[in-house]
Amino acid sequence: MGIRGELYTTQVMLDNRSYFFNVKENRTGDVFLQVVESKSRDGADFDRHQIAVFADDMQKFLQGLNQSLSFIEKDRKARQKAKAEKKALKEEKYGTGKKIYRKKGEVPEGAEKKDDGIKRTGRVIHVVSKRSDQDSDTTL
Repeated sequence: MGIRGELYTTQVMLDNRSYFFNVKENRTGDVFLQVVESKSRDGADFDRHQIAVFADDMQKFLQGLNQSLSFIEKDRKARQKAKAEKKALKEEKYGTGKKIYRKKGEVPEGAEKKDDGIKRTGRVIHVVSKRSDQDSDTTL
């Protein structure tokens, strides 16, 4: 038996966290799993959190863990499906998402310029009234 009753230890290192899975035995001979999360804080200090699961409760613990993992997997697949459907609807509505670029003043093929009452000059848009001069004189 190792230091502090450790029977087996494995470590999983991530970017700023480390997880330790320690199988230990206490003074009365009970075997348990200790899961420790160690997270670096400010480069020098570490936040450390741990849980202990005893061997008698391990099956129930694993069932809960498996149910949680299956929920996460189903949720991930549902989110991917919803995202794909949303993208398909968007492409159906707006096209494939490819942008069409043209030079200023160039008219795209198949499109005709029509007078919509807006005078476009550079950056400023001027709205031109379609009322005749007679209508404007009567309103004053």
